[in-house]
Amino acid sequence: MQGHPVSLPSPRVVLVTGATSGIGEACARRFYSEGWHVIGWGRRQERLDALADELGERIFTQAVDVRNKVAMAAALDALPEIFAPIDVLINNAGLALGLAKAADANIEDWETMIDTNCRAMVTLTRAVLPGMIARRRGHVISIGSVAGSYPYPGGNVYGATKAFVRQFALNLRADLLGTPVRATNLEPGMVETEFSAVRFHGDAEKAKAVYEGIDALTSFDIANAAFWCASLPQHVNVNTLELMPTGQAFSPFAIDRSGGSRP
Repeated sequence: MQGHPVSLPSPRVVLVTGATSGIGEACARRFYSEGWHVIGWGRRQERLDALADELGERIFTQAVDVRNKVAMAAALDALPEIFAPIDVLINNAGLALGLAKAADANIEDWETMIDTNCRAMVTLTRAVLPGMIARRRGHVISIGSVAGSYPYPGGNVYGATKAFVRQFALNLRADLLGTPVRATNLEPGMVETEFSAVRFHGDAEKAKAVYEGIDALTSFDIANAAFWCASLPQHVNVNTLELMPTGQAFSPFAIDRSGGSRP
């Protein structure tokens, strides 16, 4: 059976946000190991420097806070010529803050999650997309979460932001019909990274407890999934890919039998 020919540019360029740790760093390493040119964005300059020193000349790092629209635009404008034609954008920068129920949550935590997980993601995508369409190649891969599909107590705004990521990726796919540019949303379950340490504002004990007794996904599991999606033939678009560790599944609906919902 004859397959579809794959014509890929050389060099290929991937921009990864949140490349200083976890899934973002793993994606940077995975794509670099396959010969790609990597643009790594993050807020921690020392980690970016260490990554660049380790990997070599095919990575270009920039200290960027994705919540700053002006800084993002300046960083894109400052890309060296060889890194400028971005083939794959990995919208990875994101976070969860707190686990309080909605009535008790910190509104500033909510605002930070919305700014990072939603506003920054759409701003960067909007900046990169026209070039992809003009070059007739490109792929926007966003890191969502199972929290965007399945609610849990305390997930309130974090889950809502990831539902936004999911729907944005699907709507991108609708808008990109007629172009070869692809859009994918990866939805991991439990991944053992710095995610929980950030959620609990640096409380190491709480963060450690999240992963006790479970063989959680690793950041490289998600990086491998991202690379697989990006390396499929151009006529194949993975719309949504949900991943969980085998030790994670679903529970019955929670039911309050105390009558507490009555007036």
